[in-house]
Amino acid sequence: MIGGSATGLLTATLLARRGAVVRVLERTGTLQPAARTLIVTDRMRTLLGRAAQGCFVNEIRRFELFTDGRAATIALRRPDLIIERRALIQGLVDEVRSAGARVELGRRFDAMRANGEDGSGKEIVVEVERCEDGKREEIHVDTVVGGDGAASCVARAAGWAPLETVPLIQAIVPLPKDMAADTARVWFVPQDTPYFYWLIPESATRGALGIIGESGPKTQRCLEQFLEKRKLDPIEFQGARIPVYKRWIPVHRKIGHGSVYLVGDAAAQVKVSTVGGIVTGFRGAVGVAEAILNRGDSRELRTLRRELDFHLLVRRSLHHFQQPDYSRMVDLLHDSAKESLGQHSRDEAWKMLWRVCLRQPRLVLLGLRGLLMRGKSIDEQRA
Repeated sequence: MIGGSATGLLTATLLARRGAVVRVLERTGTLQPAARTLIVTDRMRTLLGRAAQGCFVNEIRRFELFTDGRAATIALRRPDLIIERRALIQGLVDEVRSAGARVELGRRFDAMRANGEDGSGKEIVVEVERCEDGKREEIHVDTVVGGDGAASCVARAAGWAPLETVPLIQAIVPLPKDMAADTARVWFVPQDTPYFYWLIPESATRGALGIIGESGPKTQRCLEQFLEKRKLDPIEFQGARIPVYKRWIPVHRKIGHGSVYLVGDAAAQVKVSTVGGIVTGFRGAVGVAEAILNRGDSRELRTLRRELDFHLLVRRSLHHFQQPDYSRMVDLLHDSAKESLGQHSRDEAWKMLWRVCLRQPRLVLLGLRGLLMRGKSIDEQRA
């Protein structure tokens, strides 16, 4: 396993529990990643079990949606979870070590090749550099898994194309006095971002206000202006580059007779509708472990592909919405439609939207307009 990411550690744990000999090689000298507050669905409890227990800091029971003076509140049947990424990684490290895998820090992946003079050997030779003294090591393995993020060195070495990424920036701020700790807020401001702003409480006193954009400098400026407009003083900033899912990326390639797999952000296993990749990345980890243990077969990967493709369709319908489009969308969310939205999580997007569209068919037409009339608002379409 190359990379001590959350998805990489889970993949390593699942393999080690089934008796595989696993080594996790991580470039940094300590598994203390930068702090980042994240929101996930409750499916994470099922996927991680006890490894996730120490990372939950809050529960979200409703969402408030805002656009152009309009608002809608959606109550969740099953609460979303707020987690602290650093605590999540530490819990996963404990699990992977308990499962019997070796975690080796300060090991920088450099290259890999098939062994044998003609490059067709049964094993893969992984070349690693020790960061503390520059000494090099060759490791002979049957399988390499790249869990080293969106800019994966493993993917590049095995011939996968580079991934497009977008900036995620958020500020930890004092929670507004009029905001409940179990409520998250979302603002649609298409002149700033084709995605959205969010404010997710991590406690009764603090929250993470963030934005996903397309250009780093513009996204930073927009966040600063948004904070100023709402008179919120940032305590600290957090950020990351998130891969954009544009099509399913096959997670397996051969080098000689050895196998290389990608997992998590390295394979863009991200819900592009919300640019959330924690739960889908963990599902990718389950799928890759299945594929390795079952010699290529994985039901989880097939299911994940369908889910990610569906989120891609949703993103394409929303990506060019203008302010009147979002206003129309919020206006169409009557009580029955909002109830349907709260019945299923984002990890069951097709079920959620199917129920919503049955309750409010005009939302289907609005989504089709987004697909067919990209870059034009409803008013322009009617003109």
